[in-house]
Amino acid sequence: MSVAHGEQMRALEEHGEVSRGLNWWGMVFFIASEALIFANLIAAYLYLEVRGFQIPDGLWLLPNGEHLPVAFPAINTVFLLASSFPAIYARRSITRGNQRGLILGLWGAIILGVIFLCGQVYEYLSLFSEGFTIGYKTFGSAFFTLTGFHGLHVTIGVIILIVCLIRATRGDFTAHKHFAVEAGEMYWHFVDGVWIVVFSTVYLLPFLMIHAK
Repeated sequence: MSVAHGEQMRALEEHGEVSRGLNWWGMVFFIASEALIFANLIAAYLYLEVRGFQIPDGLWLLPNGEHLPVAFPAINTVFLLASSFPAIYARRSITRGNQRGLILGLWGAIILGVIFLCGQVYEYLSLFSEGFTIGYKTFGSAFFTLTGFHGLHVTIGVIILIVCLIRATRGDFTAHKHFAVEAGEMYWHFVDGVWIVVFSTVYLLPFLMIHAK
């Protein structure tokens, strides 16, 4: 019986069906608390955005009279969403004891995350040059608060991945001991998922409303 039980436990471990530990659940609750903050910010932005489109004085327009451009943020979004794939590869690699795959995956996620942040800085500088700042009506305050808050979380995510990369190069992770990598992946998927909602609210919704008229 004990031998059979042991075989069953090993089979469950190989298929990842063992119950999650406290660290994993702690990370889930942390991400959930962050998600609630984003939910409030997105709901507030969405309310102000819809209300702004109902006011004929251009409340939700840039100082030049145009709406937010969509093309560049869309390209930048591709880089961020693509970064999830190397993050997944990194975690899957270390579960198999593949240290090289872990390092390559972390590098890929970090590089794509930095490209996204650089793109966001470039977008901000372009908007600043046109007179669109955080002090520009309700629009500026709402836009920079929401996108900037997300950018802060991406920055934190990049730092987490860099710490994991440093530890990976020192050989701190094994196939059975790599929670930091898993937590970093979870957080990274979170910021990616939130950006889909932010991008849809900030850029896609106005684009659709304009072309629906």
